[in-house]
Amino acid sequence: MALIKQNHGVEIEIDNVPLDDEKTYRLYQQGDTNATFQFESAGMQKYLRELKPDKFDDLIAMNALYRPGPMAYIPQFIARKHGKEIVTYDVDDMQEYLEETYGITVYQEQVMLLSQKLAGFSKGDADVLRKAMGKKQIATLNKMKVQFVEGATAKGHPKDKLDKIWTDWEAFAQYAFNKSHSTCYAFVAYQTAYLKAHYPSEYMAAVLNHAGSIEKITFFMEECKSMGLKVLGPDINESQSGFAVNKKGEIRFGFSGLKGVGEAAIDNIIEERGKNGHFKDVFDLVKRSNLRSVNKKSVESLIHSGAFDCFKDMHRAQFFYQAPGDTNALEKILKFGSVYQSQSSSATNTLFGDMQMPEIIPPKIPPCAPFQLIEQLDFERDVTGMYMSGHPLDNFKFELAYYNINPLNEFNIVKNAIAETPNTRQFRLAGLVIDAQHRLTKTGKNFGVLHLEDFSGKTEFMLWSEDYQKYSHYLEAGRIVLLEGAFKQRFNNGQYEFKISKFHLLETLKTTITKQVILEMSPQFVDEKLITFLEENTKKHPGKTTIKFNIIDELRQKKLGMSGFEKGITMNDDIIEFLALNKHIDVYVSTI
Repeated sequence: MALIKQNHGVEIEIDNVPLDDEKTYRLYQQGDTNATFQFESAGMQKYLRELKPDKFDDLIAMNALYRPGPMAYIPQFIARKHGKEIVTYDVDDMQEYLEETYGITVYQEQVMLLSQKLAGFSKGDADVLRKAMGKKQIATLNKMKVQFVEGATAKGHPKDKLDKIWTDWEAFAQYAFNKSHSTCYAFVAYQTAYLKAHYPSEYMAAVLNHAGSIEKITFFMEECKSMGLKVLGPDINESQSGFAVNKKGEIRFGFSGLKGVGEAAIDNIIEERGKNGHFKDVFDLVKRSNLRSVNKKSVESLIHSGAFDCFKDMHRAQFFYQAPGDTNALEKILKFGSVYQSQSSSATNTLFGDMQMPEIIPPKIPPCAPFQLIEQLDFERDVTGMYMSGHPLDNFKFELAYYNINPLNEFNIVKNAIAETPNTRQFRLAGLVIDAQHRLTKTGKNFGVLHLEDFSGKTEFMLWSEDYQKYSHYLEAGRIVLLEGAFKQRFNNGQYEFKISKFHLLETLKTTITKQVILEMSPQFVDEKLITFLEENTKKHPGKTTIKFNIIDELRQKKLGMSGFEKGITMNDDIIEFLALNKHIDVYVSTI
């Protein structure tokens, strides 16, 4: 709320937001509910895209239905809302209490009210029924079923319908939700969705500030990107303590997320910047900052995080470059700041307070080569816990998600346990080559050491004899590779080693091993937009990859498989982008 007021001059009365806001319902209809309350799960998002809620009652019902028992009724609820199935009632007297939920029992209150109306239960009996269903009190339920059937039969309701009603209640009631509770949860959820829809930058900045773990921060930063929001690294002239939003509506990483930058340093930088304006360069920073707080460790962290990248006259590596027989640039800069502040203090405290302070010339910083990308990324991760400048693997997220590629941390678990738990499963691994060494054994034979990294971790591979001869050209830092293999016992002892069977550049994966792409969706999403796009893409990128459709009708529990077009395609960036934007399509890739 503070960020919204600061950036937009608006004070939000969160309890008074309109419950008919079109923009908020559009967010729900698209399933864009990551970082909102209660409606975040992938399954819930799928159902929201199918339901297309347009009123608050829909949210209350979905919140109550998305539980193990009632969940089976969601496809029917969706079909009835959109008129694809006629709304019916087991007995006509149920309409009064079930009309709002399209003839489906959703809430505990409905069970209580219907038991009173259909079978003459007292309010006390109805509450006993609610408790017995929730706690699975079988003996009590058996007695109350007799009471229910007898009471409802006496009122002229057919027994076969009553048996069905009771069976339905038993199926859902152990997970059934109180409508008043569901309404409260749905209201809080709606409030978060309203803020996300109307003030996306400020809302996501607040979410990031309360995310906690690096994994959650990374996840929410990805959500920001999918929303079209820029999340920028730290900046000495824009960053606040936590995540904040700049004047362009971009989210800026905060100082408090940097290792080695203490609270005193953060407070001093922000306070000084607020009083006297932006820092012109690093020399201006050390002249104006309290160097006891903004010390060498703090400045090093700020450099590695990219906070000084706004100073275009220096790049990160220059701060640490040390010419022969000289000190490095950072030490010179800090010494300059210390001398400047000492002289300034002396001039201020002299009897002749108006004396002009002698000019102190900033040291010259010698040029040097910038950090290699891998080196820069490693420094960034050390300081922030993540890659701020992006990662070379960012361009391969489709491959990592759909081509059965095992994360390296999962591989390392097996690798470390292989002596105690033999494992011969096939692995498909991919990552960035962060280091590669070509060596000689004592007997003069060539071998290689490959260090690979993905988003989950790092690992090392040894390549001997024939493997080294076949794959040595892949051993080059900066390459992005895919390798396949399995652990096998060595011939001369019982130890296991990882034997590589295939090696590729990851960029060739889509075009070389994609046999079939299966697109799975509900019938309502097979539309002209989808067919037109695929027709045009097939003409533009012909190839051998076939497309198959699986149409899933959850209401009737049927699955229809259909072949795609006569001609195949070559996997390409256009179709990958299309599939990423159309989240209602589940994608499965079959490889050769």
